[in-house]
This record gives sequence, C-alpha cells and structure tokens, in this order.
Amino acid sequence: MSDNTEFNRLYWHSRRGMLELDVLLIPFLENAYRDLPAEDQARYQKLINCEDTDMFEWFMQRSRPEDPDLQRIVDLILNRVQPD
Repeated sequence: MSDNTEFNRLYWHSRRGMLELDVLLIPFLENAYRDLPAEDQARYQKLINCEDTDMFEWFMQRSRPEDPDLQRIVDLILNRVQPD
C-alpha cells in the first residue's frame, strides 16, 4: 500500500465525529505523524482503533490507558497541544 493511501486511510479513521477528538487527532496527523518514528506511527494506528469514549477520557486526562504504547501516543498528542 502506498504511503499516501495509508495516510488517507488514517485521516478518515482519525475523523471521529466528536469535536474534542477531531481537534486533537486531525492536526496531529497532518502536522506531526509523518515525522514520527515508525514505532510511534504504529502506536497512533493502534490508538485510532480504540473506542471514542476511552480516547475522550484519556485526552481529557480523566483516566490513563493501561497499555504503555497507548499512553505514549496520548502523551505525545497532549504535549503538542499543551506544551509545558
């Protein structure tokens, strides 16, 4: 599968229909995803297969993923929009 086809697939899977998630995921995908190491790209792909309600809780910092891979990508996304 070409990189562009894969990116387009990720883009459509990143559109969640929940504004709070869309404003985090779409800009991250467009502006940061391609520069991530392969391991973090795989983590992002794992993240977008999660339930919206779980992602909402993680991004609103009401809970944390048990999976360390998911926690890393959630932290990367949050740090992009909330730098120290």
